[in-house]
Amino acid sequence: MGVFRGVGILQIHLSEFDRALLEGEEGAAAQMAMRILHRMLPVFGVDRFMDISAAHIDSTVYMGVATMEYAERLADLGAKVRVPSTLNVSGVDEHGWKEWDVPAEVAGNAIRQMKAYESMGCIPTWTCAPYQTEHAPVFGQQIAAGESNVIGYYNSVIGARTERYPDLLDICAAITGRVPAAGLHLDEGRKGTELLRLKDIPVALQEDDAFYPVLGHLLGRQASDGIPVVQGMEVQPNEDQLKAVCAGGASAGAIALFHIVGVTPEAPTVEDAFQGDEPPLVKDITMTEMMEAYHELSTSSGQKLDMVVLGSPHFSINEFKALAPLVAGRRSHEDVEFLVTCSRAVRMIAEHVGLLDPIREFGAKITVDTCPLTSPMLPERIKHLMTNSAKYAYYSPGLLNVDVTYGRLSDCVESAVSGSIEREEGLWTA
Repeated sequence: MGVFRGVGILQIHLSEFDRALLEGEEGAAAQMAMRILHRMLPVFGVDRFMDISAAHIDSTVYMGVATMEYAERLADLGAKVRVPSTLNVSGVDEHGWKEWDVPAEVAGNAIRQMKAYESMGCIPTWTCAPYQTEHAPVFGQQIAAGESNVIGYYNSVIGARTERYPDLLDICAAITGRVPAAGLHLDEGRKGTELLRLKDIPVALQEDDAFYPVLGHLLGRQASDGIPVVQGMEVQPNEDQLKAVCAGGASAGAIALFHIVGVTPEAPTVEDAFQGDEPPLVKDITMTEMMEAYHELSTSSGQKLDMVVLGSPHFSINEFKALAPLVAGRRSHEDVEFLVTCSRAVRMIAEHVGLLDPIREFGAKITVDTCPLTSPMLPERIKHLMTNSAKYAYYSPGLLNVDVTYGRLSDCVESAVSGSIEREEGLWTA
């Protein structure tokens, strides 16, 4: 074990393999990646690295020429990932971008960036829901994941372990197979920071899909970058509902891990979630707080509607199964765009089992590889958007310069048919 002087007062302890990476014995690309990780180690506040066995790469999102050139630099140096590494969304739908208002230069550069990551041996999943693929990790597995909802799902729902890895650093971890031995990778970093007790939340609301994006948004607001522990859930959420909690919590705050008592794997009891300690903070969550969170997800004050957008995180097969009967035999209003984003694999399966026929006949478009938050694809006329996603609802006003209305899936369909906002809010006001 070698010792290198790091930034500040830390003395960085390197294994022989770490030293070999730094000295270029594993190739120029691995040396570049390890040099970046080495410089970042004191930022994580620790003095050593640990192994990972998988990664999810968010660096795939095209954010300008610099991110493309970074990927191509690694590829030109011969970079190959050392662990199985799935790819997050890209900046464009590689084969469908011409259907939208994507500038050709942006599309060309984004596709070059996609090819660079594929050349490194990454798995071309192109989805922000890799946990709903065959490449999902398992409980306790050490991972380097980018993309905020993925981090939340891996940590919370599966019980795998990853810190919040930013773009450009995640691929370095995948190339070296090493990450800082810090934070959520360690037992002590996964202890709950506050207890949120659901009080008098109707079971009927907890059974409704629309509850979970709002719960995630509330967790993000209440716990910010902490580890909230939720007590009082009276139903067993499905994976799409838990996916929605992860996306909402990571968008409104920086929730990388939450525990739901009796639901998530590290919280069979409150005591387990706090690792035997007393909760340092306890707060009751009533319908008052839930209603506040619900209303925060809408910025539109009118009824006008230009677009419905679904699929953040990417739509699953079960979500397509829920959508298809809602739109069967109907037609979206001529003034309303209807967009669903998903992975290539999910689209292929949905196509094979006949789920996409009624959805396309309704007037919807299915886009893969990307989403409107990462691709300049929407027409300029789109100013009033509706969604069932807390993530879309939270980011769209700032990133897309639109007004947004949050509603359940059926609300989105009814609104698309009528051409104006329609919401059934009985469960929220009961």
